[in-house]
Amino acid sequence: MDLSAPAAPVQDEHAAGGAPAGCLRFAARPGKSVAMSNTRICWAVSDGRAGMASQALGLAQALARRTPLAITPVTLARTGPLAFQDGPAPDIWIGCGRAAVRAARSVRAAYPGALMVYIQDPRAHHEVFDLILPPRHDRLQGANVLPLIGSPNRVTPELLEAERLAFADRLAQIRGPRAAVLIGGDSRHHRFLQDACAYLIDRIEALRAQRIGLLITLSRRTPDGFAALIRERYGQQADIWLHQGDGPNPYFAFLAGADWIFVTEDSTNMLTEAAATGRPVYRLGVDGNPGKFRRLYAALEGHGAVRPFLGALERWDYVPLHETERAAQRVLEMLDARCDMRAA
Repeated sequence: MDLSAPAAPVQDEHAAGGAPAGCLRFAARPGKSVAMSNTRICWAVSDGRAGMASQALGLAQALARRTPLAITPVTLARTGPLAFQDGPAPDIWIGCGRAAVRAARSVRAAYPGALMVYIQDPRAHHEVFDLILPPRHDRLQGANVLPLIGSPNRVTPELLEAERLAFADRLAQIRGPRAAVLIGGDSRHHRFLQDACAYLIDRIEALRAQRIGLLITLSRRTPDGFAALIRERYGQQADIWLHQGDGPNPYFAFLAGADWIFVTEDSTNMLTEAAATGRPVYRLGVDGNPGKFRRLYAALEGHGAVRPFLGALERWDYVPLHETERAAQRVLEMLDARCDMRAA
């Protein structure tokens, strides 16, 4: 069996929604007109891929915890024409991913009053954005840049508790203590070759030997062969909940229900989300050359959230990573400053 075969599409780390691809769309909330209220309008823009959409939505939701906000997820195609539909102009535009970058100049021209925020390094058109939120390990600098450890996300204590309750009956079927095992897949810097796949199986077996209940989820990037092996070995085990992409996604319930969280090192999003829980996080190595991501690992370890897994389970406490909240506060300050200038 070739464990490093190309990945087949399966459900990724998060569910994501949005408007039809290639279309910038706004749909106001029913009831009182947004334009007639104190509610600000926010577009959360991505190409619809879960990893991108969750970052834009996570920041928008964090902002909504600080100010009345009507959030509309918007999905753009990465190629082809961009169509604009009628609707109230956004007060804030939050983009993530290359599709958002290519739309940025058009949005700036169409809605000059919108606060333009971009997550990650846009690599072009930096001057179009009022605020850029790149991962710190990219080392981007500039007057409009606020570097973050990792990436914005949706994780809050309230979300974790709600998801834990939603999946409580199924979680109760997995004996404690429990470990979540979040498996990513191939990327530019990371590869799931034979040695890495064998190492991950060995780590899973080591946890089972310690009578740890397991909550395992795969990514759409997980190589086909390795995903098939995981399903064959662990899909029917009483002490394991293996989410295979069918039914509601228990990803956040896994984070909430775990005593430890294990994450393959290829996924910035999953590492950062795990570090936002306050639970001990172990990083699982794979093949490849991490390059700049070594700086991410060092930052998460320096924060006290993440450690490499050397075989022994430990418990430790740390302050959950709150980079999304820090970014949202900066955005709110910029919005309020604009309001003050207009009122002056």
